[in-house]
Amino acid sequence: MTQILVSTLLWLLVASLFILRRGRPDRSILWSALTIAVAMTLNIDGLYRGVDRLLGGTNLVTLAADLALMLGIFFLGRAVAKATEYRPRIVRFALGRFVLAVALVCTVVAFAFIDRGVTTTTFMLDYGAQPAAAAYSMTQFVYDGIVLTAMAAVATRQIRLGRGVDRLPAVSLLIGSALGLVLAAVVIAMDIAHLAGDISLMLGLGAAYSPLFLSTFLFLCLGLASQPAIRWMRARSRARATRRLVFQTTPIWQRANLVRPGMSQQDAAGFSAADAETRLHRQLVEIRDAAVDPRVSFELGDAEIVIVDAAEAHLLGLGAGADGSSSGLATRATS
Repeated sequence: MTQILVSTLLWLLVASLFILRRGRPDRSILWSALTIAVAMTLNIDGLYRGVDRLLGGTNLVTLAADLALMLGIFFLGRAVAKATEYRPRIVRFALGRFVLAVALVCTVVAFAFIDRGVTTTTFMLDYGAQPAAAAYSMTQFVYDGIVLTAMAAVATRQIRLGRGVDRLPAVSLLIGSALGLVLAAVVIAMDIAHLAGDISLMLGLGAAYSPLFLSTFLFLCLGLASQPAIRWMRARSRARATRRLVFQTTPIWQRANLVRPGMSQQDAAGFSAADAETRLHRQLVEIRDAAVDPRVSFELGDAEIVIVDAAEAHLLGLGAGADGSSSGLATRATS
Protein backbone atom coordinates (compact mmCIF):
# COMPACT_ATOMS: atom_id res chain seq x y z
CA MET A 1 0.00 0.00 0.00
CA THR A 2 2.86 2.37 0.84
CA GLN A 3 4.38 1.87 -2.62
CA ILE A 4 1.06 2.71 -4.26
CA LEU A 5 0.68 5.89 -2.20
CA VAL A 6 4.24 7.02 -2.91
CA SER A 7 3.89 6.22 -6.62
CA THR A 8 0.66 8.21 -6.75
CA LEU A 9 2.34 11.17 -5.02
CA LEU A 10 5.20 11.11 -7.50
CA TRP A 11 2.99 10.88 -10.58
CA LEU A 12 0.95 13.80 -9.23
CA LEU A 13 4.22 15.68 -8.81
CA VAL A 14 5.22 14.86 -12.40
CA ALA A 15 1.84 16.09 -13.67
CA SER A 16 2.02 19.30 -11.62
CA LEU A 17 5.58 20.02 -12.75
CA PHE A 18 4.63 19.37 -16.37
CA ILE A 19 1.79 21.91 -16.10
CA LEU A 20 3.37 24.52 -13.83
CA ARG A 21 6.80 24.49 -15.48
CA ARG A 22 5.41 24.36 -19.03
CA GLY A 23 7.51 26.46 -21.38
CA ARG A 24 10.54 26.61 -19.08
CA PRO A 25 13.76 25.44 -20.79
CA ASP A 26 15.20 23.64 -17.74
CA ARG A 27 13.25 20.45 -17.13
CA SER A 28 15.81 18.64 -14.97
CA ILE A 29 13.53 18.49 -11.93
CA LEU A 30 10.69 17.14 -14.08
CA TRP A 31 12.90 14.38 -15.51
CA SER A 32 14.27 13.47 -12.08
CA ALA A 33 10.73 13.25 -10.67
CA LEU A 34 9.69 11.11 -13.65
CA THR A 35 12.64 8.73 -13.09
CA ILE A 36 11.83 8.35 -9.39
CA ALA A 37 8.14 7.83 -10.20
CA VAL A 38 9.02 5.00 -12.61
CA ALA A 39 11.27 3.43 -9.96
CA MET A 40 8.51 3.55 -7.34
CA THR A 41 5.92 2.21 -9.78
CA LEU A 42 8.09 -0.80 -10.62
CA ASN A 43 8.02 -1.72 -6.92
CA ILE A 44 4.24 -2.07 -6.80
CA ASP A 45 3.74 -5.78 -6.07
CA GLY A 46 1.41 -6.72 -8.94
CA LEU A 47 3.43 -4.87 -11.58
CA TYR A 48 6.70 -6.11 -10.11
CA ARG A 49 5.68 -9.76 -10.37
CA GLY A 50 4.49 -9.41 -13.97
CA VAL A 51 7.55 -7.52 -15.23
CA ASP A 52 10.00 -9.73 -13.32
CA ARG A 53 8.47 -12.88 -14.81
CA LEU A 54 9.10 -11.42 -18.27
CA LEU A 55 12.75 -10.89 -17.30
CA GLY A 56 13.27 -14.47 -16.14
CA GLY A 57 11.92 -14.38 -12.59
CA THR A 58 15.23 -13.64 -10.84
CA ASN A 59 14.33 -10.25 -9.29
CA LEU A 60 16.10 -8.20 -11.95
CA VAL A 61 13.33 -5.62 -11.58
CA THR A 62 14.65 -4.93 -8.08
CA LEU A 63 17.98 -3.89 -9.56
CA ALA A 64 16.35 -1.85 -12.35
CA ALA A 65 14.08 0.01 -9.93
CA ASP A 66 16.86 0.69 -7.44
CA LEU A 67 19.26 1.97 -10.11
CA ALA A 68 16.51 4.22 -11.49
CA LEU A 69 15.87 5.56 -7.98
CA MET A 70 19.56 6.32 -7.48
CA LEU A 71 19.71 8.12 -10.82
CA GLY A 72 16.55 10.05 -10.02
CA ILE A 73 17.91 11.12 -6.63
CA PHE A 74 21.18 12.15 -8.30
CA PHE A 75 19.49 14.36 -10.89
CA LEU A 76 17.11 15.75 -8.28
CA GLY A 77 19.96 16.83 -6.03
CA ARG A 78 21.81 18.44 -8.93
CA ALA A 79 18.67 20.22 -10.13
CA VAL A 80 17.98 21.65 -6.67
CA ALA A 81 21.57 22.85 -6.27
CA LYS A 82 21.60 24.31 -9.79
CA ALA A 83 18.35 26.20 -9.29
CA THR A 84 19.63 27.85 -6.11
CA GLU A 85 23.11 28.57 -7.51
CA TYR A 86 24.57 27.28 -4.24
CA ARG A 87 27.28 24.77 -5.06
CA PRO A 88 30.21 24.82 -2.62
CA ARG A 89 32.92 22.24 -3.17
CA ILE A 90 31.48 19.66 -0.76
CA VAL A 91 28.05 19.88 -2.43
CA ARG A 92 29.58 19.57 -5.89
CA PHE A 93 31.51 16.49 -4.76
CA ALA A 94 28.44 14.87 -3.15
CA LEU A 95 26.40 15.47 -6.29
CA GLY A 96 29.22 14.63 -8.68
CA ARG A 97 29.31 11.90 -11.30
CA PHE A 98 32.25 10.15 -9.64
CA VAL A 99 30.33 9.43 -6.42
CA LEU A 100 27.33 8.29 -8.46
CA ALA A 101 29.46 6.01 -10.65
CA VAL A 102 31.10 4.38 -7.61
CA ALA A 103 27.69 3.83 -5.99
CA LEU A 104 26.19 2.35 -9.16
CA VAL A 105 29.11 -0.01 -9.77
CA CYS A 106 29.12 -1.20 -6.14
CA THR A 107 25.36 -1.74 -6.27
CA VAL A 108 25.51 -3.80 -9.47
CA VAL A 109 28.48 -5.87 -8.24
CA ALA A 110 26.80 -6.61 -4.89
CA PHE A 111 23.58 -7.58 -6.66
CA ALA A 112 25.47 -9.99 -8.91
CA PHE A 113 26.69 -11.94 -5.85
CA ILE A 114 23.24 -12.33 -4.26
CA ASP A 115 21.67 -15.77 -4.47
CA ARG A 116 18.36 -14.29 -5.59
CA GLY A 117 16.11 -17.30 -6.03
CA VAL A 118 12.72 -16.70 -7.65
CA THR A 119 10.57 -13.59 -7.92
CA THR A 120 9.70 -12.10 -4.53
CA THR A 121 8.16 -8.81 -3.44
CA THR A 122 10.01 -9.00 -0.09
CA PHE A 123 13.50 -9.13 -1.53
CA MET A 124 15.54 -7.91 1.44
CA LEU A 125 13.42 -9.78 3.97
CA ASP A 126 14.06 -13.00 2.07
CA TYR A 127 17.71 -12.53 1.14
CA GLY A 128 18.97 -9.83 3.53
CA ALA A 129 20.92 -12.32 5.64
CA GLN A 130 23.40 -12.64 2.78
CA PRO A 131 26.41 -10.29 3.07
CA ALA A 132 26.06 -9.37 -0.60
CA ALA A 133 22.40 -8.37 -0.10
CA ALA A 134 23.29 -6.28 2.95
CA ALA A 135 26.06 -4.56 0.97
CA TYR A 136 23.62 -4.02 -1.92
CA SER A 137 21.08 -2.29 0.31
CA MET A 138 23.57 -0.29 2.38
CA THR A 139 25.38 1.03 -0.70
CA GLN A 140 22.14 2.50 -2.03
CA PHE A 141 21.09 4.12 1.20
CA VAL A 142 24.55 5.48 1.96
CA TYR A 143 24.50 7.14 -1.46
CA ASP A 144 20.95 8.43 -0.91
CA GLY A 145 22.09 9.82 2.43
CA ILE A 146 24.99 11.66 0.78
CA VAL A 147 22.68 13.31 -1.77
CA LEU A 148 20.03 14.13 0.82
CA THR A 149 22.66 15.74 3.05
CA ALA A 150 23.69 17.99 0.16
CA MET A 151 20.04 18.84 -0.51
CA ALA A 152 19.52 19.66 3.18
CA ALA A 153 22.50 22.03 3.08
CA VAL A 154 21.07 23.79 0.01
CA ALA A 155 17.59 24.00 1.58
CA THR A 156 19.00 25.39 4.84
CA ARG A 157 20.69 28.22 2.95
CA GLN A 158 17.48 28.99 1.05
CA ILE A 159 15.55 29.20 4.31
CA ARG A 160 18.00 31.80 5.58
CA LEU A 161 17.73 33.82 2.37
CA GLY A 162 13.97 33.50 1.86
CA ARG A 163 11.10 35.47 3.34
CA GLY A 164 7.53 34.52 4.16
CA VAL A 165 5.91 32.02 1.83
CA ASP A 166 9.12 31.82 -0.23
CA ARG A 167 10.55 29.65 2.52
CA LEU A 168 7.88 26.96 2.16
CA PRO A 169 9.60 24.98 -0.65
CA ALA A 170 12.95 25.03 1.14
CA VAL A 171 11.42 24.11 4.50
CA SER A 172 9.58 21.18 2.90
CA LEU A 173 12.75 20.00 1.16
CA LEU A 174 14.70 20.26 4.41
CA ILE A 175 12.11 18.22 6.30
CA GLY A 176 11.95 15.65 3.49
CA SER A 177 15.75 15.40 3.37
CA ALA A 178 15.98 15.02 7.16
CA LEU A 179 13.33 12.29 7.15
CA GLY A 180 15.15 10.60 4.29
CA LEU A 181 18.37 10.59 6.31
CA VAL A 182 16.55 8.99 9.24
CA LEU A 183 15.06 6.44 6.83
CA ALA A 184 18.52 5.64 5.45
CA ALA A 185 19.87 5.16 8.97
CA VAL A 186 16.95 2.87 9.87
CA VAL A 187 17.43 0.73 6.75
CA ILE A 188 21.18 0.40 7.31
CA ALA A 189 20.52 -0.61 10.94
CA MET A 190 17.98 -3.17 9.71
CA ASP A 191 20.52 -4.57 7.26
CA ILE A 192 23.14 -4.93 10.00
CA ALA A 193 20.63 -6.53 12.39
CA HIS A 194 19.52 -9.00 9.70
CA LEU A 195 23.09 -9.83 8.86
CA ALA A 196 23.82 -10.40 12.57
CA GLY A 197 20.77 -12.65 12.92
CA ASP A 198 18.89 -10.31 15.27
CA ILE A 199 15.52 -10.67 13.57
CA SER A 200 13.52 -9.14 16.45
CA LEU A 201 15.58 -5.93 16.25
CA MET A 202 15.23 -5.88 12.48
CA LEU A 203 11.44 -6.24 12.68
CA GLY A 204 11.24 -3.62 15.42
CA LEU A 205 13.14 -1.12 13.29
CA GLY A 206 11.04 -2.14 10.30
CA ALA A 207 7.92 -0.72 11.96
CA ALA A 208 9.30 2.76 11.28
CA TYR A 209 10.10 2.07 7.63
CA SER A 210 6.73 2.66 5.96
CA PRO A 211 5.85 5.90 7.86
CA LEU A 212 9.32 7.30 7.20
CA PHE A 213 9.26 6.26 3.56
CA LEU A 214 5.87 7.85 2.93
CA SER A 215 6.58 11.06 4.87
CA THR A 216 9.96 11.51 3.17
CA PHE A 217 8.44 11.53 -0.30
CA LEU A 218 5.43 13.54 0.86
CA PHE A 219 7.63 16.45 1.99
CA LEU A 220 10.00 16.15 -0.96
CA CYS A 221 7.07 16.28 -3.37
CA LEU A 222 5.56 19.23 -1.50
CA GLY A 223 8.84 21.09 -1.68
CA LEU A 224 9.28 20.45 -5.39
CA ALA A 225 5.69 21.28 -6.33
CA SER A 226 5.17 24.31 -4.08
CA GLN A 227 7.84 26.52 -5.66
CA PRO A 228 6.40 26.49 -9.21
CA ALA A 229 2.90 26.69 -7.69
CA ILE A 230 3.86 29.84 -5.78
CA ARG A 231 5.42 31.30 -8.94
CA TRP A 232 2.28 30.44 -10.95
CA MET A 233 -0.02 32.08 -8.38
CA ARG A 234 2.15 35.18 -8.31
CA ALA A 235 2.15 35.39 -12.10
CA ARG A 236 -1.65 35.14 -12.11
CA SER A 237 -1.90 37.80 -9.41
CA ARG A 238 0.48 40.07 -11.28
CA ALA A 239 -1.44 39.65 -14.53
CA ARG A 240 -4.68 40.64 -12.78
CA ALA A 241 -2.98 43.68 -11.20
CA THR A 242 -1.54 44.69 -14.59
CA ARG A 243 -4.94 44.55 -16.28
CA ARG A 244 -6.47 46.58 -13.46
CA LEU A 245 -3.76 49.24 -13.70
CA VAL A 246 -4.13 49.44 -17.49
CA PHE A 247 -7.84 50.11 -16.93
CA GLN A 248 -7.08 52.77 -14.31
CA THR A 249 -4.35 54.56 -16.28
CA THR A 250 -6.14 54.51 -19.65
CA PRO A 251 -8.33 57.60 -18.91
CA ILE A 252 -5.21 59.50 -17.77
CA TRP A 253 -3.32 58.44 -20.87
CA GLN A 254 -6.25 59.40 -23.11
CA ARG A 255 -6.26 62.88 -21.58
CA ALA A 256 -2.49 63.15 -22.11
CA ASN A 257 -2.88 61.92 -25.67
CA LEU A 258 -5.27 64.76 -26.45
CA VAL A 259 -2.60 67.39 -25.80
CA ARG A 260 0.44 65.37 -26.88
CA PRO A 261 -0.47 62.60 -29.35
CA GLY A 262 1.56 59.43 -28.92
CA MET A 263 0.30 55.88 -29.28
CA SER A 264 -2.89 55.97 -31.32
CA GLN A 265 -6.17 54.60 -30.04
CA GLN A 266 -5.99 51.96 -32.77
CA ASP A 267 -2.53 50.89 -31.58
CA ALA A 268 -3.78 50.66 -28.01
CA ALA A 269 -6.74 48.52 -29.03
CA GLY A 270 -4.38 46.17 -30.83
CA PHE A 271 -2.63 45.01 -27.66
CA SER A 272 -3.54 41.51 -26.51
CA ALA A 273 -3.94 40.47 -22.88
CA ALA A 274 -0.41 39.05 -23.03
CA ASP A 275 0.86 42.53 -23.93
CA ALA A 276 -0.78 44.24 -20.96
CA GLU A 277 2.55 45.12 -19.33
CA THR A 278 3.85 46.53 -22.63
CA ARG A 279 0.73 48.66 -22.98
CA LEU A 280 0.94 49.82 -19.35
CA HIS A 281 4.59 50.79 -19.79
CA ARG A 282 3.84 52.66 -23.02
CA GLN A 283 0.95 54.56 -21.43
CA LEU A 284 3.04 55.55 -18.40
CA VAL A 285 5.89 56.80 -20.61
CA GLU A 286 3.51 58.95 -22.63
CA ILE A 287 1.78 60.26 -19.50
CA ARG A 288 5.14 61.27 -18.02
CA ASP A 289 6.27 62.78 -21.33
CA ALA A 290 3.13 64.91 -21.50
CA ALA A 291 3.57 66.02 -17.88
CA VAL A 292 7.14 67.32 -18.47
CA ASP A 293 6.69 68.69 -22.01
CA PRO A 294 6.80 72.51 -21.74
CA ARG A 295 4.98 72.84 -25.05
CA VAL A 296 1.71 71.48 -23.70
CA SER A 297 -0.45 72.09 -20.65
CA PHE A 298 -0.96 68.83 -18.81
CA GLU A 299 -0.95 68.18 -15.07
CA LEU A 300 -1.77 65.14 -12.97
CA GLY A 301 -4.29 65.38 -10.17
CA ASP A 302 -3.51 63.98 -6.73
CA ALA A 303 -5.51 60.80 -7.33
CA GLU A 304 -3.91 60.38 -10.75
CA ILE A 305 -0.43 60.72 -9.25
CA VAL A 306 -1.25 57.87 -6.84
CA ILE A 307 -2.38 55.64 -9.71
CA VAL A 308 0.63 56.43 -11.91
CA ASP A 309 3.10 55.93 -9.05
CA ALA A 310 1.46 52.61 -8.16
CA ALA A 311 1.61 51.48 -11.80
CA GLU A 312 5.31 52.35 -12.06
CA ALA A 313 6.07 50.53 -8.80
CA HIS A 314 4.14 47.55 -10.13
CA LEU A 315 6.20 47.39 -13.32
CA LEU A 316 9.38 47.55 -11.26
CA GLY A 317 8.10 44.85 -8.91
CA LEU A 318 8.60 47.19 -5.95
CA GLY A 319 5.19 47.77 -4.51
CA ALA A 320 1.47 47.22 -4.56
CA GLY A 321 -1.22 47.95 -7.06
CA ALA A 322 -3.56 50.91 -6.84
CA ASP A 323 -5.92 49.01 -4.54
CA GLY A 324 -3.06 47.98 -2.23
CA SER A 325 -2.79 44.39 -3.42
CA SER A 326 0.67 42.88 -3.70
CA SER A 327 2.19 42.85 -7.15
CA GLY A 328 5.77 41.80 -6.49
CA LEU A 329 7.65 39.71 -8.99
CA ALA A 330 8.01 36.04 -8.27
CA THR A 331 11.24 35.41 -6.38
CA ARG A 332 13.65 32.67 -7.26
CA ALA A 333 13.68 29.89 -4.73
CA THR A 334 14.25 26.14 -5.15
CA SER A 335 13.24 25.34 -8.69
